Amino acid sequence: MSGSNGSLYAVADLHVSYAENRRFVDGLVPTSDGDWLIVAGDVGEIFGDVERTLRLLRRRWAKVIWAPGNHELWTHPNDPVQLRGAERYAALVRMCRDNGVLTPEDDFAVWDGVGGPVTVAPLCQLYDYSWLAPGTTSKEESLRYAHSTGVVCTDEVLLHPDPYPDRESWSAARVAESERRLAALAPGVRTVLVSHWPLVRQPTDVLWYPEFAQWCGTSRTADWHTRFGAEVAVYGHLHIPRTTHYDGVRFEEVSLGYPREWSARATPPRLPKLVLP
Repeated sequence: MSGSNGSLYAVADLHVSYAENRRFVDGLVPTSDGDWLIVAGDVGEIFGDVERTLRLLRRRWAKVIWAPGNHELWTHPNDPVQLRGAERYAALVRMCRDNGVLTPEDDFAVWDGVGGPVTVAPLCQLYDYSWLAPGTTSKEESLRYAHSTGVVCTDEVLLHPDPYPDRESWSAARVAESERRLAALAPGVRTVLVSHWPLVRQPTDVLWYPEFAQWCGTSRTADWHTRFGAEVAVYGHLHIPRTTHYDGVRFEEVSLGYPREWSARATPPRLPKLVLP
């Protein structure tokens, strides 16, 4: 799969359960017929909302590439689709394929427009609690500290790892599969690595609540941006849109976030973010 004319854009954390965010999505339109859109997770937590949004975006953009976030993987009590864990993820992949949206389970698309060629690799690696809260030395201690502060991710209630015994086991399986596919790329291939969770821990250093980092990634991916030829690493989850560089590689946090967050900023959201050129 390849693209030619147009530009490559990215967005994340659309959280369409909020009316303000749905209105924002209504305004997401390409600048040319050849534009591609990366959606780096957290479209929403209700299966039908995720499908409606991705279907809408796919009608507008030449290609849409999706990587799951934690909210899509929730089993929300108000969701008619009560699938859990890996079975829910598989259903999301089937839904995306039915709507012409690429997923981490599909062949990587090659962007050969301006700034290319680059291989766009959506990933699903989850997190494994290896980014411990400051001053703690184990997952158990880190979680206890988070509970003592009241800063606990809703994943602890709604993101089920079935059939894996825990989330870190599911993460390990996902990391192994993503690593296998990336390692199979030809030497010298340039990539855009797309994940809901940041591949490195440094972006979490600016969190107001540093204990939340344990739900934000895994140390297993710390060298992927250099090891797998990343031109750009795209992520969301933190709701802190910005551009940073690590080891000479550009990282783009492209989240919209919750209305209370983006509406309080001095300037309106500048999304989707231009990734290439």
